[in-house]
Amino acid sequence: MRVAFLGATKGMGRALARLMAERGDSICLLGRRLDDLERSATDLEVRGAAGTVPCVSCDLEQPEGFVRAIDEARDALGGLDAVVVTAGLFATQEELESDPQLAERLARVDFASTLVFCEAAKKALLEEGGGTLCVFSSVAGERGRKPVIIYGAAKAGLTRYLEGLDHKHRADGLRVVTVKPGFVKTSMTAGLEPPPFAGEPDDVARRVLRAIDRGSPVVYAPAPWRFIMAVIRALPRAVMRRVQF
Repeated sequence: MRVAFLGATKGMGRALARLMAERGDSICLLGRRLDDLERSATDLEVRGAAGTVPCVSCDLEQPEGFVRAIDEARDALGGLDAVVVTAGLFATQEELESDPQLAERLARVDFASTLVFCEAAKKALLEEGGGTLCVFSSVAGERGRKPVIIYGAAKAGLTRYLEGLDHKHRADGLRVVTVKPGFVKTSMTAGLEPPPFAGEPDDVARRVLRAIDRGSPVVYAPAPWRFIMAVIRALPRAVMRRVQF
């Protein structure tokens, strides 16, 4: 598989890219820090990635560069079979409420800019005759919840966009895989108290890779989050006002 990967230098994205490299996929890394990309590229090459792992500059906060970056990745790989997007921002509700500029930045990056990047990726994949667009959203977008109001709103918008994209283009050969991670122990969640069902990046990556191979439209990771969120979605609003989850 020829994969353009936005966000493979840390956490779940790095774990997923490593799995793809170990099975011999061809990978091109996109990101804003070329030094981080080059270190990750060397790591993936050692792990078995097919050929050299090229690196392409792409800043999720600069949408004007998205088409160029995807075209460069496509040229470097000799075509595209998949685009994986794990990049994004996270901040606690308290941090976002106390810093309106941070709140605006997070909403823009995690929803608007990611949407624009996916539009460019969608066009490139459809020009190839189809492929897989795998994007990390979050269970935070499943229901309005006190601890993740702003972050959850951005992810809710992204999830609905990806669902619509799947409805429109599945018949055209575009397989959209929406990943909905729960709490995963990464640098993004460092300092937060993990719940009993917190996941590890490697376990999440294995589950996501199976979903990519199968073309599953939605994957919860770790798996218990599918059932947890089913309960949360069913709770009456009056109950949601009282719980802290």
